[in-house]
Amino acid sequence: MKILTKNILLTLFIFNFHNVNAQTGMTFQTAEKQGIVLAELDAIYKSAVSVDTTKAVFKTVEEQKKWGETYKSVIFDLGAFLKKNNFYWKQKTRCYNRIYFNENGKIDYFLYNFLGADEEKPNEKVQKEFDRLLNLFVKDYLLPININEKLAQCSPVTYMPQNELQTPQK
Repeated sequence: MKILTKNILLTLFIFNFHNVNAQTGMTFQTAEKQGIVLAELDAIYKSAVSVDTTKAVFKTVEEQKKWGETYKSVIFDLGAFLKKNNFYWKQKTRCYNRIYFNENGKIDYFLYNFLGADEEKPNEKVQKEFDRLLNLFVKDYLLPININEKLAQCSPVTYMPQNELQTPQK
């Protein structure tokens, strides 16, 4: 009976997972409301880098450095896309994101949260426009390198007025 129950749950998970809108950008809270479970995504998408290199896609120092530059280009490409679409941050805006890439280098999920006090976060109108543009960006974005397996990367980002992006240094 336990095996049957596990098989049914696994089948339901696979069915539900494949019916979730891939290639989408949203807040972590919106993802949760839509039934997207981070632990399930993290079981499918391997970490791009990790202290334990057996759990990472990029294992060597050279691979990790190349990935770091590639990932940084994703964030800067988003900034350029926002600017091209006349979206500018009115104030310094801190954000945390986790991006899930499929084996073809497309973004499946771009999950984020704005950080800080309420007055430091974008208002509802700005956030809706950011969501709209983020989803347009995600729809067509392709990594400039081949990865051949699903992976995830997270980071804090600071969006600056005039769309200058800065990523914190470790």
